Amino acid sequence: MAFESLSDKFQRIFSGLKGKGRLTEADVKAAMREVRMALLEADVSFKVVKQFVSAVQERAVGEDIMNGLNPAQMVIKIVNEEMIRLMGSETTEIRLLPASEISVVMLLGLQGAGKTTMAAKLAKKLMRNGRKPLLAALDVYRPAAIKQLQINGEKVGAPVFSMGDQNKPADIARAAVSHAKQNGNNVVILDTAGRLHVDEDMMQELLDVKAAVNVTTSVLVVDAMTGQDAVNVASSFNDGIGIDGVILTKLDGDTRGGAALSIRAVTGKPILYSGVGEKLDDLEQFYPDRMASRILGMGDVLSLIEKAAQEVDVEDADKLSKKMMKGKFDYDDYLVQMQQMQKMGGIGAIMNMLPGTGFGGLGKMKGQMPDPDESEKQLKKIEAMIYSMTPYERSHPDALTPQRRNRIARGAGLTIDQVNRMVKQFNESRKMMKQMTGMMKGKRGRFKLPF
Repeated sequence: MAFESLSDKFQRIFSGLKGKGRLTEADVKAAMREVRMALLEADVSFKVVKQFVSAVQERAVGEDIMNGLNPAQMVIKIVNEEMIRLMGSETTEIRLLPASEISVVMLLGLQGAGKTTMAAKLAKKLMRNGRKPLLAALDVYRPAAIKQLQINGEKVGAPVFSMGDQNKPADIARAAVSHAKQNGNNVVILDTAGRLHVDEDMMQELLDVKAAVNVTTSVLVVDAMTGQDAVNVASSFNDGIGIDGVILTKLDGDTRGGAALSIRAVTGKPILYSGVGEKLDDLEQFYPDRMASRILGMGDVLSLIEKAAQEVDVEDADKLSKKMMKGKFDYDDYLVQMQQMQKMGGIGAIMNMLPGTGFGGLGKMKGQMPDPDESEKQLKKIEAMIYSMTPYERSHPDALTPQRRNRIARGAGLTIDQVNRMVKQFNESRKMMKQMTGMMKGKRGRFKLPF
């Protein structure tokens, strides 16, 4: 996951500070040298790193902090505050006109950044907010670009406007806005063409589009895995076209995260959203404070709660909570639990939002979690095994004799070893549920599961 390496390094640095008790100026400077190296290795802009470390060090060596009761915690607090400031301090929504008018959102960026997929993700997000988006296919160069947009548009339920690949993008944009007026759409999302690198033809084409229609917001889509190059691309587009905000894609990948920490400081433009997966639901609002918290190993429980509220069936969660309070937990409950965690991105995504040192150290298990694809495959196997059980077996977990397990394995097309492993995992999960129930007994209010 993004920032995982940087987060681990920060936690080691902070652990060293906490272990010293009182801090000297030399201690702070030594820690800042480590912070500097960690940020540079994460591909953060050298200029940004220099300014960041200087700001932290200047605040951290003050007399009030050095002589305070807990100087290490104060230094961590300063690092957190400066990191939030670096990424923009405030959360920024995409700028749109009132719903009674037509907003035009132009997505731009290099080829391969994920603009076409992001157009559909953004359309889905706007639809949830009551907007009526129209996707417009302006990429007339890349083979299958128009078809890809049509497929994604159909998946999210958003209409797609296309004039084929023989018209100029500026003409298509003008016609798309006209189509939106006639059909009641109040947001037009322009999926423009990308190139392998920034060039004059690309810039001119985008300027022609902006001249043809009143673009409300120009959003740069940047592949976070390109690191420092992403910052250079953002600067080029901002200077040549003018951008209003940035969306980072592939922030869930094996990226060092330097782009997220550099783009705002270099361009002055906010990061609006982050793509955190391949599914068309995987688009998150970018919260600088929450991202800083993740990077520093403090977790992001607020985002976890919001994701649970959005993805989890409240009725199912309520039923499971009641059964847990009665000390009951069967295979039907286990399957519901697995399915709901998968909706939230899988156990790995959930662990990624937990504090690195809190929740009984659960956050430290992140590196042991399977990747999303493997997690989804495992869920399908669990489903096959549970669906191969009789209703009695599902509701009476202890009834699974060796003979029954063999029959379940045959029915699911799996091995007896796989069934035995699933049963063991279920028993461990049931044991944990009993412990959680015991902890919650006697507390006021009804216990609600986060998934």
